[in-house]
Amino acid sequence: MMATREFKLPDLGEGLTESEVVEWRVAVGDAVELNQVIAEVETAKALVELPSPCAGVVRVLHAEEGQTVEVGEPLVTFDLSGPGAPEPAPGPDRSVGPAGEDGPEPNLVGYGARPARTGRPARRRRRDVPAAPALATNGVSSVSSPDGHMERPRSTPVVRALARQRGIDLATITGTGPHGRITRDDVESASSGAAEVEEPATTARAAGGESRTPVRGVRRRTAAAMVASAAAPQASVFLTVDVTASMELLARLKTHPMAGGQRITVLALVARAVLALLPNHPALTSRWADLPGGEAEIVRPAHVNLGIAVATDRGLVVPHVPAADTLSLTGLAAALTDLTTTARAGRTTPERLVNGTLTITNVGVFGVDAGTPILNPGEPAILALGQVARRPWEHDGEVALRQVTTLSLTFDHRVVDGEQGARFLAELGAVLADPALVLLLGGEPATGTTDESEAP
Repeated sequence: MMATREFKLPDLGEGLTESEVVEWRVAVGDAVELNQVIAEVETAKALVELPSPCAGVVRVLHAEEGQTVEVGEPLVTFDLSGPGAPEPAPGPDRSVGPAGEDGPEPNLVGYGARPARTGRPARRRRRDVPAAPALATNGVSSVSSPDGHMERPRSTPVVRALARQRGIDLATITGTGPHGRITRDDVESASSGAAEVEEPATTARAAGGESRTPVRGVRRRTAAAMVASAAAPQASVFLTVDVTASMELLARLKTHPMAGGQRITVLALVARAVLALLPNHPALTSRWADLPGGEAEIVRPAHVNLGIAVATDRGLVVPHVPAADTLSLTGLAAALTDLTTTARAGRTTPERLVNGTLTITNVGVFGVDAGTPILNPGEPAILALGQVARRPWEHDGEVALRQVTTLSLTFDHRVVDGEQGARFLAELGAVLADPALVLLLGGEPATGTTDESEAP
């Protein structure tokens, strides 16, 4: 009897119930090794490279690129004994029988119970293309599947999103990238001379020109998070600050040897000031946790996982820097650069998108002065940083042009009192107005303030 193994889509973390197959890295007949990447799938949070759970030969690919598959649905069937299959390792017989007889599928990424199957996998609308050789009659490169039908052209999610935005059918483009992959430049070139094209599959036109786009992926996840966030009683405070001294410091750090050539941004400086102040404001790092029976507790983590809101082509994501409170200014700046680059490429891992302590959102990059940020679910606070702009401002008894920004703090009023939130924001503003004050931070938190009437 031929030994086979059916690999089902595992839970990719935090209860995600489905993923879209973005790209297969293997084909039927390929020999694969244990932990070799066999596919790239897209969850509601990120792109994930899926490793093979065993060594063998790919016998069946159960899903097409672009198909949405539920957790627990079969993805690949491996032949463990056919031609080209690796020799089995010494030890107990590890061959498996028909699907379902080898016990639960190992959970490769994350953990959690597998949800019950609720229906057939959803498929994107695909163009019917007759069986053809590798080069279609219109000169467009494509790849033939085992059943003789043409697979859709190879491209990345970012390129596909750009094509949808420009109204370009990828099947009409000849890819110039490696192995015929369609690149951004290919789409740009096609869009400059594009005529009437087929309606994008993600949008259905209704009478009167109305369009309807299914809510999925990051947009769906963001909407669910905002609804969950509304359950927490939220309050906001605002403060406009003269940050000229901080901007002058950043200018000096650009060429200072101790910066090691690391580019330090306004966001990195504000984040480091926040982290320096948090030990004196434990409420800002504590979260509300409901318990059975109507009880609740306030939980404070050992370290600060600093979340950063990042706008991407797929929507808003909030990855975090683990234990950001242990990093220096240059280390934090490097971590923030890596975080945003990874997020915009869709490569953030699921574990970096949960369990944040508090979040910073830099709305100033969009030319916005201020806004009321909404809590990331499960976090006690979020800080919005507005644009830094030159404005007339009182300085040393005179009106002068100064670098000014507005800070906005929203907090969970179950955990953070208004006085606590206001004091934190005021101290943050003081540090940004005079960065030298950070030297006063550290050691034992201050227990109170001195009344001016009692000062000597």
